[in-house]
Amino acid sequence: MISTYVRRLRLAAELAALRQERRMSSEALARAAGLPRTTVSRLENGRMRPNPNDVMKILEHLKVTGEAWTTLLTIARQASERGWWESAASEMGARQALYANLEAGASTIREYQMTLLPGLLQTGEFTRARAGVDKADWSAHFDPDQAVEARIGRQRVLHRPDGPTYEVVIDELAVRRPATALPVLRDQLIHIANQATTDAKISVRILPVDGQITGHMVPRSGFSIYTYPDPQDPVVVAVDTVTDDLVLTSPDAVNHYLDLYERLSDAALAPQQSVRFLQETAEKITDPTGRAA
Repeated sequence: MISTYVRRLRLAAELAALRQERRMSSEALARAAGLPRTTVSRLENGRMRPNPNDVMKILEHLKVTGEAWTTLLTIARQASERGWWESAASEMGARQALYANLEAGASTIREYQMTLLPGLLQTGEFTRARAGVDKADWSAHFDPDQAVEARIGRQRVLHRPDGPTYEVVIDELAVRRPATALPVLRDQLIHIANQATTDAKISVRILPVDGQITGHMVPRSGFSIYTYPDPQDPVVVAVDTVTDDLVLTSPDAVNHYLDLYERLSDAALAPQQSVRFLQETAEKITDPTGRAA
């Protein structure tokens, strides 16, 4: 499966560039292709699932032929597909559906997690506990059980033969601050350590609270960076906010986060040190009575 969201972005950029090269307005192109102006506008903004027949009409009037025609129509067809996450988006939560879409077909995923442990490495118990707390994403049909199943579905992408490499920098605060019951947190930390030691494509680094970040660029929020096999597809950054996720593709914005990620990674513990940190922190977790959790 490929990211339908990223394919829409790619199609939008290609169509807009072709129209501008032909010195046509979106209104003129819509009239020539026999389409509503809003259809052309929304296609160029990546705001709608494309109808390949509409795209063919546009390509015809933009005089696109040969290999370029085949490539763009293939992108349009991929962008029009429905991913597994769409059938249960309201039950699993719109935010999680967005991340499932961005992860599909990615070749690399790099994340900085500031306050919570990464979703792609969460246990079912941890996800279930957080689903009962993080209600900002709840819709009328939200189902915590479906959210857990969807998280498991997302995690499968890491273990496919053609799955992405996954790097994550986790802030020490996200490790130490109890975001769930202590036994759940202890098992979660052990799980992350095990994943990092048994899967060569997974790299985990812990950013200490006293880590010296080059330029003192203190991060303001968590974020994820996605790249894809097709070099013409955009690099995508998703920035985690309290209630929404901001998706960025402009080179200036993306380059800022690429630079920030490198600084955070350089300031973090090495992977082996990070695994030991997780294991040692888990061993020290006790319940309120002082017994091991």
